[in-house]
Amino acid sequence: MQRTAINPWDWSLKLGYNQAEIIEAATRQVLCAGQTAVDAHGVPQHPGDMRAQIALALDNLAAVLGGAGMDLGHVTRLRLYATDMEAARANLDLLGMRFGAVRNSPPMTLLGVTQLALPDLLFEIEATASA
Repeated sequence: MQRTAINPWDWSLKLGYNQAEIIEAATRQVLCAGQTAVDAHGVPQHPGDMRAQIALALDNLAAVLGGAGMDLGHVTRLRLYATDMEAARANLDLLGMRFGAVRNSPPMTLLGVTQLALPDLLFEIEATASA
C-alpha cells in the first residue's frame, strides 16, 4: 500500500494529521466500529476522566486492529466524538503519542456530541484501516 499525504497548508501537521491522503494498492480494508473506554465485558471505565477514556479507547482500537492483523500504522481515517470538546482537545496529545510512534498522521475529524451510547462515556474513536 502506498500513502501520499495531501496538505495544501501545514497547520494540521502540527496537530498530528494530514488534510487528506491518497491510498493506492491497498488489498484489505477494515472498518472499525466506534471504540470507547469499556472493558472486555462492555462496562464503561474511568467515569469523568477524559484522558483515561481516550487512552483506553486507543487501546481498544489497537486490540481490534490487532485482531485483523493490523496496527495503528494502518489507520487511514479517524472520526473522534467527544461530549466535552475542551477536555478532548486538552488530551489529544495522546493521539499524537500513539500515532506518532508508528509515524502515521491519518486524516481525522473531531465532533462534539451531546452524548454517546452509554451515559458514562465521554469519547469515541472510529477508524478505517488499510493494508
